[in-house]
Amino acid sequence: MSDFNLGRRRVVQAVGAGLLLPGLAPAVIASVKDRPQLTDGVQSGDLLGDRAMIWSRSDRPARMVVEWDTRSLFGNPRRLVSALADARTDFTARVELSGLPADQAIFYRVHFEDAQSGVPSEPWFGHLRSVPTSKRDLRFVWSGDTVGQGFGINPDIGGMRIYEAMRLRLPDFFIHSGDTIYADGPVPAQLTTENGRIWRNITSEAKSKVAQTLDDYRGNYRYNLMDENVRLFNAQVPQIWQWDDHEVVNNWSPGKQLDERYQEKDIHKLVGRARQAWLEYAPMRLQAADGGGRIYRKLSYGPMLDVFVLDMRSYREANDDNLGAAKPFLGREQLDWLKRELKASKAQWKVIAADMPIGLGVPDGEVSPGVARWEAVANGDPGPAQGRELEIAELLGFLRAQQVRNFVFLTADVHYCAAHHYHPDRAAFQDFEPFWEFVAGPLNAGSFGPNPLDKTFGPEVVFEKAPAAQNTSPFAGFQFFGEVNIEGQSGEMSVVLRDLDGVAVFEQKLQPV
Repeated sequence: MSDFNLGRRRVVQAVGAGLLLPGLAPAVIASVKDRPQLTDGVQSGDLLGDRAMIWSRSDRPARMVVEWDTRSLFGNPRRLVSALADARTDFTARVELSGLPADQAIFYRVHFEDAQSGVPSEPWFGHLRSVPTSKRDLRFVWSGDTVGQGFGINPDIGGMRIYEAMRLRLPDFFIHSGDTIYADGPVPAQLTTENGRIWRNITSEAKSKVAQTLDDYRGNYRYNLMDENVRLFNAQVPQIWQWDDHEVVNNWSPGKQLDERYQEKDIHKLVGRARQAWLEYAPMRLQAADGGGRIYRKLSYGPMLDVFVLDMRSYREANDDNLGAAKPFLGREQLDWLKRELKASKAQWKVIAADMPIGLGVPDGEVSPGVARWEAVANGDPGPAQGRELEIAELLGFLRAQQVRNFVFLTADVHYCAAHHYHPDRAAFQDFEPFWEFVAGPLNAGSFGPNPLDKTFGPEVVFEKAPAAQNTSPFAGFQFFGEVNIEGQSGEMSVVLRDLDGVAVFEQKLQPV
């Protein structure tokens, strides 16, 4: 790993997130109640070229001030100020750093200045490493599914400590593969788990009910940010967020019928509120497309890696039996974008960050008695591609025709970990080159699985680890994240699946072609 990563623990000790260092006290001394409070830590995200996004939140109308330097003592800081953060954005703010020197340690400190008095908050510190322009070793992690099935912040086990396990791997960045919150999953004071063991939660008003209003959705993000592991992780590891279903409600699609817990029965209204909250709290670069709400995007991380962040939720038709003619899943515009960008990519490796797996059957009840409804790509029929599978068939056929090599799918969603190898010799649809899909998760949620494989694209389970019983608690240990290491000199990719304590349970080495 890089010199920056090897020295990162010393950096943490010097400028640990939230610590006020000597000589950095605000110029204006004011009582605590008169000063803005930086309530939820800091985050960085969506590194791209010489740029990076910085996010934070205040407790009142204020402007976020970000100073950054290549040295932790901030001897020559550059300063940026955000637009006014007020109730319209739940007091969240972001600024874009630009002109970052390539492949350098970037230290930043954030404070807020009161919109009326100008009185500053205490600062919060973070750091990142900027995007390289030459080949070097890379490491990143991915996973999904945070605070699901009622399993929230448990102080008895130190909170969401899988985030600490990921932080200790010293990754260059993190891909959150979706289900960043469980807006439909209240967090009770306690749950009874395996063998009668009690799981105890820190609770909040927002997590006492299903989310329906904009403030409800916002409160779900604020709940996750109460966890000290999450805040420390956010301050030290740049992030790439995507979303899935639980940011709104379980298995949502345009045809979703809401249950008796919901007074608001219009799924489109809930989606609009949920998307706004997600965009307010994600440390991403806002895009003008789709009315400012587009989520899919490409992020280049030097000559070794391009990351293609998909949105498998926003453009789908209603969940149904997923049979017959082509049915939108990615949607035509996103599918054409993905094909075009993959063909144009010059990176050694192309990571397709998918919020749902391709070959696993993910059920969503029944369309009618005996007729299954499907939530993801697969439809349980091992024959030729049908329904949503036709988009994937088109993509895979295109990649073969255009000789696009070295692509890997990374995903979460199903709450266990697995490695799947896809090969045309085992498939009903055969117009593609062999490829890998790796699954990791959950981060802090109930554990499930394994799900059945659909043989249309010829997947084979090379590895899987799942609980014997469904919806086991994090106590049981079936919480997983994935790690990708790319060697700068040889170009070899190593994919490692790790457990709650960061222990490797599986590794697969891939050679570039």
